[in-house]
Amino acid sequence: MPTIVHLVIISFLMAGGQRLQRLNKSCILLIAIAGIERFAFKGVSSNLVIYLTDVVNLSNSSAAKMVNSWVGFTSIMPLLVAPIADTYWHKYSTIMASSFLYFMGLVALTSTTLARSWYHRNRTMSSSFLSLSLYLISLGQGGYNPSLQAFGADQFDDDEELPCSKDDRTAKSRTLFFQWWYFGICGGSLMGVTIMSYIQDTLGWVIGFAIPAISMLLSILIFSCGSPIYVYKHLDDHQAKMQFTNILQAIKSSALKCFHCGITLPNDKSEVSELELQEKPLCPEKLESLKDMNNKDPKSGMYVPSNAKVVLRLLPIWTMLLMFAVIFQQPATFFTKQGMTMKRNIGDFKIPPATLQSAITLSIILLMPLYDKCFIPIAQLITRQDKGISVTQRMGIGMVLSVIAMVIAALVEMRRLEIGRASRNSGSKSEIVPLSIFWLLPQYILLGISDIFTVVGMQEFFYGEVPKTMRTMGIALYTSVFGVGSFVSALLITIVEVYTSSKGIPSWFCDDMNEARLDNYYWLLTWLSVVSLLLYALLCKYYHNKSGSDNEN
Repeated sequence: MPTIVHLVIISFLMAGGQRLQRLNKSCILLIAIAGIERFAFKGVSSNLVIYLTDVVNLSNSSAAKMVNSWVGFTSIMPLLVAPIADTYWHKYSTIMASSFLYFMGLVALTSTTLARSWYHRNRTMSSSFLSLSLYLISLGQGGYNPSLQAFGADQFDDDEELPCSKDDRTAKSRTLFFQWWYFGICGGSLMGVTIMSYIQDTLGWVIGFAIPAISMLLSILIFSCGSPIYVYKHLDDHQAKMQFTNILQAIKSSALKCFHCGITLPNDKSEVSELELQEKPLCPEKLESLKDMNNKDPKSGMYVPSNAKVVLRLLPIWTMLLMFAVIFQQPATFFTKQGMTMKRNIGDFKIPPATLQSAITLSIILLMPLYDKCFIPIAQLITRQDKGISVTQRMGIGMVLSVIAMVIAALVEMRRLEIGRASRNSGSKSEIVPLSIFWLLPQYILLGISDIFTVVGMQEFFYGEVPKTMRTMGIALYTSVFGVGSFVSALLITIVEVYTSSKGIPSWFCDDMNEARLDNYYWLLTWLSVVSLLLYALLCKYYHNKSGSDNEN
């Protein structure tokens, strides 16, 4: 498998030509570090549902909810940590502190697994430590991921090159950085899913969790060694603190308004002065009004913090992306449990079900060059735009592909249940359905293709729609989509389980996979995603991105 990965990387480099040379050494080093981190994380998360059901003895629904809740908490932590990191900490120190917590969480997880294998009686205590170790990983990753990506974007020489440049050349450079960043984390994810799921299934869970811990320690050492070549950009601390305070004051003002405190906003736009997102000097005639606005009490009607408005204007689109995130929770949970019941032998070798998640990352790595070489030129001919399609259109195409993937998943599950019933009626007592696990590949591959469009687009969209002093916050908004989406997924499982159980029929998530009705759950996700997609298209019709506003001004 490492040989295959190396060939894939070489093919991607060849397809990209000399474009990688536009990224400096520090940028390339940070992309490699991000890949190592993804190897460690995917080495734990991709097969965690099997560990919880087979070793910890949780039910299918309980294991899926625990994985969803943990992934959700992990992804939403950056949204909580990023504003504080932007305001009070520098990115470098945040990365170092967070990576240490991350490493300690992986060490605790390994120790917990080792203790469980030694002391079989004390399962309650080991389960508690299991949860603590997982959430320690979440805490560390909360500051690590957005800070590392924002720190990587800071490595460009021109301070204005990312994200707010008006010319097309720098816009393409921004897209190039995020695509290579995403290539790096996909390469790490591919290695983590394929290698670690095999090690965990064959050599045991202790070594299967110890290797990610060692990998994380290695990434910390590499990051420290690169300190002399990094570009450090220290923004005005007072300005950053003012922005963080403005957001808190806006929330306070909104809360007071809800309690009828008589707060009103002026209707006349001339009475309100807004900060320019581009952070260019304001016109002289507006300078006094800006000072007045900064000195206003939030309880007065004149106080309208622009940074709070930036976040609020992104929330509708952020909300519509949640169903896309819900769909992406399925490969690590129910898709993997499906694979456990299907024929997965190739000769004497038995395929670990979690390995199929590598089809997502492999399709991303293989097809990413085609996006630039094939899709963009065709799109340019159709739309007559320099970039081919806008960022919001890119995200929308990915959402459409994710809906198609769920339709295929539902049809395959219906076929699996049909063959399983026929097998039982013929007298077979085996729990393994005589249907190849490779029937699941199309839905994995389609999710990988949708990832190229939506996830890369989300990174560029949320990073580019916020001011420079809120860049870490922009990355956190992107990751929080998957965090809240994971919680929504867990909530949906709970609601469906309660609803089906109340009707006196087996739950859709029954532990007996041949009695479960995952196909119905997949159809439910399909319809909810279609509704979300239609609302997203409607919102994008009336949304004007920041760069578009810049050009108009």
